[in-house]
Amino acid sequence: MTHELTWHVKAMTSYGWLIFALWFTLVAYWALAARAMRRSTGSRWIWWREIAVRLGLFALVVLVLQVAVIGHALPNARSFALSTTSMSMGRIGFLLALLGIGLAILGRDHLSRDRATPWSNETDPGLVTSGPYALVRHPIYGGMLLAMLGSAIGQSVLWLLPLIVYGPYFIRSARHEEAHLLERFPERYRDYMKRTKMLLPFLV
Repeated sequence: MTHELTWHVKAMTSYGWLIFALWFTLVAYWALAARAMRRSTGSRWIWWREIAVRLGLFALVVLVLQVAVIGHALPNARSFALSTTSMSMGRIGFLLALLGIGLAILGRDHLSRDRATPWSNETDPGLVTSGPYALVRHPIYGGMLLAMLGSAIGQSVLWLLPLIVYGPYFIRSARHEEAHLLERFPERYRDYMKRTKMLLPFLV
């Protein structure tokens, strides 16, 4: 029974490594994007203010806890540090995290490239509705929320903590941004809202 449990824990930790790799990819991209923006705008990048970086560090902490459990450094932490899901849930969680991280990176990349391009219509700059924004109005927020949900399913229930903390914050920030954009582009943005979802394509 102990051997079976150890195998299960190691198998689940393999998804922990994969999910951590996804968050590491997001953090690495975020740093590169911030460096490029700093070169173009001269603004300073304060890394610890970035939510993506904080979530990447959280993924590392969860992974360390899982490895510690396997190494018997935390023998009483199995129910706390590890997800109690099955292997199939691990795969589902990893897939959701992959889709979420991908959506967040695409959203940030498209927004950065759009800002770096001279506006062809100077009467309404600042409204991006192409690329991933053609499917969802807030791909960065939605992508990170989906990635946190996938991480909670596939890696550890500890991911519910940042999901509970940042979920309402993302939604509140998205609504605040939309109120501002409705003031600037009342007709265009209202039409845009009718044909796109807020956070996840075709869903929410």
